Amino acid sequence: MTKILILAGGYSNEREISLITATSVTKELKKNKKYKLLTIEPDGFFVKKLRKFKPKLVLNLLHGRYGEDGYIQSILESEKVKYTHSGVLSSSLAIDKEISKKMFINNNILTPPYFKFIFKKNFNYKNVIKKIDKMLKFPVVLKPINEGSSVGVYITNKKKFNNNLMKLQKFKEILIEKYIPGREIQAAILGNKKLGIIELKPKRKFYDYKAKYSKSAKTEHIIPVNMSYKNFNKVNSIALKAHKLLKCRGVSRSDFRFFNNKFYLLELNTQPGMTSLSLVPEIASHNNISFIELIEEIMEDASINK
Repeated sequence: MTKILILAGGYSNEREISLITATSVTKELKKNKKYKLLTIEPDGFFVKKLRKFKPKLVLNLLHGRYGEDGYIQSILESEKVKYTHSGVLSSSLAIDKEISKKMFINNNILTPPYFKFIFKKNFNYKNVIKKIDKMLKFPVVLKPINEGSSVGVYITNKKKFNNNLMKLQKFKEILIEKYIPGREIQAAILGNKKLGIIELKPKRKFYDYKAKYSKSAKTEHIIPVNMSYKNFNKVNSIALKAHKLLKCRGVSRSDFRFFNNKFYLLELNTQPGMTSLSLVPEIASHNNISFIELIEEIMEDASINK
């Protein structure tokens, strides 16, 4: 039997989603008797359990900080064990929205204009508004630099700006980004293959945390996407370029806005969710790749590349 250690839970704001992902993946893998599975959390006993179990590979299903920012990857590297998804550097680059955006800009990948804001004592929010009026114009998007799943993301106008800004003080530094209207397009890459795209039509203001993970939010998933062949190829190619630029491994999902016939790359996710509402399994299914086949391809990629 092949020993697979599943990492799930963790300490980030996305802990719950990680556990749901792990439940979905474990259910699929249990259908195949060739796997011996052990699911653990990255707690103080993690390394001890890892060494005792001696897995062939670690299926990293953590989300957010400490799980997809290079932290857990560095531990797995030191333990010389194969693991799924992107490595230390790729993970740390992708989760840092400021660094990844700079890399996109330097490599001619269109991304919304932005600036970084650092919370300091007695800052004058009117000066921030002046800077927005000069550089970006309202509405703008406020987002933490190192969070995923749209945690702490606000689209705000000038009137509500100060109130929304204050909600993010705990993050200490954030990005203030020009809001790009238009269609929400997500593109998935598997290995170095273009897996495909899906369009989202949220009933909410945008594809936020609730829209991603709550059935009650009733986000409409459109696949196949009504788009010209040229634009279909273009967005897939941009996603693959970003995937390779950050030297990602396994699966990644790039989030785009399509406006005025241009694709704006918002961010790249190195460990997209694998729940019943997740987009990558849905894109894969549309391309006749079953959930178990998708999981096994991700694991196979780890075996090849580590």
